[in-house]
Amino acid sequence: MRPLSDVAGMQIEILNTGTELLLGNTVNTHAAWFGRELFKLGLRISRQTTVPDGDAIRDAMTESCDRADVLIVTGGLGPTSDDLTREITAEVLGLELITDEASLRSLENFFALRGKLMVDANLKQALTPVGADVLPNPNGTAPGVYIPPRLNGVSSCAVFLLPGPPRELYPMVHAEVIPRLRALFGVETAHDALELKFTGIGESDFHQGIDALLAAVPGLEYGYCAHIGEVDLRLIGPPEALQQGRAIALSHFEKFLISDDGSSLEATVVRLLAEKNLKFATAESCTGGLISSRITDVPGASEVFTHGLITYANAAKISLLGVSPAALETEGAVSEMVACQMAVGALHASGVDIAVSVTGIAGPGGGSPEKPVGTAWIGLATKGSSATAFKVFHPRNRLDFKLAVSQAALEAVRRKLVG
Repeated sequence: MRPLSDVAGMQIEILNTGTELLLGNTVNTHAAWFGRELFKLGLRISRQTTVPDGDAIRDAMTESCDRADVLIVTGGLGPTSDDLTREITAEVLGLELITDEASLRSLENFFALRGKLMVDANLKQALTPVGADVLPNPNGTAPGVYIPPRLNGVSSCAVFLLPGPPRELYPMVHAEVIPRLRALFGVETAHDALELKFTGIGESDFHQGIDALLAAVPGLEYGYCAHIGEVDLRLIGPPEALQQGRAIALSHFEKFLISDDGSSLEATVVRLLAEKNLKFATAESCTGGLISSRITDVPGASEVFTHGLITYANAAKISLLGVSPAALETEGAVSEMVACQMAVGALHASGVDIAVSVTGIAGPGGGSPEKPVGTAWIGLATKGSSATAFKVFHPRNRLDFKLAVSQAALEAVRRKLVG
């Protein structure tokens, strides 16, 4: 990956605080989120550190301030005894803490509007280093803090103190942090970004097929991110560079393209169904409703999605979908014939225009030499056409198997819709 400009060489570090992050009780999603958001500005995270609550914050902050141009600290701004980020920051940077009256009024209003009593422990959330900027938090009680380099008595590092919960952190970053980062690094306008999503192809195919071509486009930055059943190509740069990069990618892999605007596979399927004024239904066995869940995560799904039938047991396949007991007996539940009958049954039961079915062996038991764990059949039925089915093989753990099969099923629907 090639940097956009010299600003990419500036040192930005993230310090995540919280014992729960190291115990595994809470998944730290900040790393990926910050990376994506700063990437849009042409900036990079040079280091990310996670430490428990308490004194470990002091050592990590001291080290980071010596190295970094910007330090972003998350967590430890709450009212409890282990929320010590403000106090430790003031100590490390040699600053005095005072009560910010505007923050105090905001705290009092927060509790008054909810009819709750504000206990004395909340008062510490109004403390801020002298001269620092208070960052409003409309989604919680803990305001953020920005300590510009001119206040930092020990280094030239700018320090942001932000709340840990994503529902509070993310809006604050967009409203308060990103404008300040642009000013610090002279990023007047963010580069345009384009995300192309592909399925049915691996990351190595991109490296082998188009890496050299993308690298030759002036001003273009590119990167890949592989998921189960999907590879994302991210392009950043001026508009003309993005169009060149897009053209290169599509010249090699257009038939594998899910979307070129960052839309998920399920969102693309919903959009295509709406454009064609078609109704859709699912019949799921091994995925247990995951396909339906993904579809209904998309706003507007109610306009196109009518039925999600989960027929996990053979008896349900027979009674709800009209699958033949003879087919189950002779071919087995995980078979081309049963997948086709499930899709046809969903089509007839719901009266939709297109239906997809899945039946498979998630494991870890239940496989055989002829049908090993990871085998699945996906059926597709449309009005006025014979049902078809195809086999996939994803020998993964149960959750990854379900995701991979749901991806293959939705991709089959997408390909049918685009012809």
